Amino acid sequence: MADTNADTIYDVAIIGSGPAGYTAAIRGGQYGLKVALIESASVLGGTCLHVGCIPTKALLFNAEIWDHLKNAAEYGIAGIGTPQLDWAAVQKRKNAIVTRHTKGLEFLMKKNKVTTISGYGKLTGPAKDGIHTVELSDGANGENSQQTRQVKAKNLILATGSEAKTIFGQEPDDRILTNIEILALAEPPKSLIVIGAGAVGVEFSSIFRSFGTEVTILEFLPRAVPVEDEDISKELTRLFKKHGIDVNTGCKVEKIEKTATGVKVTWTTANGKTQEKEAEKVLVAVGRAPRTANVGIESTNIELERGFVKVNEAQQTAEPGIYAIGDIVAGMPQLAHVGAMCGIVAVAKIAGRKFRPVRRDRIPGCTYTEPQIGSAGLTEAQAKEQGYTVKVGKFPFAGNSKATIVDSHDGFVKIVADAKFGEILGVHIIGPQATELVAEAIAVMELEGTVDELMFTIHAHPTLSEAMLDAYAAVEGMAINA
Repeated sequence: MADTNADTIYDVAIIGSGPAGYTAAIRGGQYGLKVALIESASVLGGTCLHVGCIPTKALLFNAEIWDHLKNAAEYGIAGIGTPQLDWAAVQKRKNAIVTRHTKGLEFLMKKNKVTTISGYGKLTGPAKDGIHTVELSDGANGENSQQTRQVKAKNLILATGSEAKTIFGQEPDDRILTNIEILALAEPPKSLIVIGAGAVGVEFSSIFRSFGTEVTILEFLPRAVPVEDEDISKELTRLFKKHGIDVNTGCKVEKIEKTATGVKVTWTTANGKTQEKEAEKVLVAVGRAPRTANVGIESTNIELERGFVKVNEAQQTAEPGIYAIGDIVAGMPQLAHVGAMCGIVAVAKIAGRKFRPVRRDRIPGCTYTEPQIGSAGLTEAQAKEQGYTVKVGKFPFAGNSKATIVDSHDGFVKIVADAKFGEILGVHIIGPQATELVAEAIAVMELEGTVDELMFTIHAHPTLSEAMLDAYAAVEGMAINA
């Protein structure tokens, strides 16, 4: 990373190089702005690239291949004997993917003339004569405050990201894990208790169950993946249990204790019964906290809500010239693609270009379990709460020929439509390639597509996307293949 020149005044300086920050930097460069990207770590990419989205999905792909190989004879693949898991090779491939994309980011910064600056960035207050100053210190958290430098810019973007929450004040180690530690395990554990059934919890449950780990999930809320449509939660729970994952909901974890051989977790069930279980490892997946402490927010007029930064539709904070994007933004889901689009919006505003605000109901939610989950828009319950009279169509992948071909016919597509005008209000998919299929749902909803229009939109055969066509038709009770 480059050293900063104290005399340089940037059009925009961005603190944090995760998907929100690096996307904003690239778009700023494309607009011809003079951009500085400040990062305290030794590499660009943030949590998503190094200990989040990318390595996790690499492991999930390995798990999918492993599941297929265990049934190789079914596919006419003979002579390979009993497959042997080489976990070191799995980790090596995962790390190589991360390294490749880290280098790709470095290339993109150079291509778009973005100056990358190493250091821990901290706000110093309002702009003076239209210029903001960021104080830089060394160390991942600015520990070395004795050696400080400054970056000056007309506009600042905070993209400091988030970190895994812990419980009972316990620090992660080799037995009590967060997303960081579990990605670096020397071998799959024999048993794993996962606390939390959100996206992180269920994805790691899916990965390690495929690799033979005994997995127990404990979720405080009444259902797994609680942000999803209730039918999706029911189906994932059913399929997880079918695959041998012990799913427990309505559980309040009371205690985590280390034992001679692992970790014991004690919890209370919904009916008040106390239970306990011991496992080799415990994954704490109870959400992520915004990194807004120790970044100088108190020196500004920026408003916080439970630690998250409040912004307007252009990602502007209450402090003129300072924007916030990504996991630290109040009211937005902590998703890489949301942060990236927020970055695009913020830089467009800074550059005086046209932009469209990020709409909360136009964000795809993706969970990369087996089977995958992809969702967009309102759940059935949310649509009814908002006063819509709804019509619902469901089509099972069991009726889709391509799903049978790829041997993945569990799950369904569910369409929530407005009964009055036929507009698509929500699409909820659990099944093969759901995270890819959901892109069609977002496009349809952006264009305010109706059931009448979509029933006559040709989908190729045989494809998984045909399940979308049948689901649209199912709203009117006219699915062809069900």
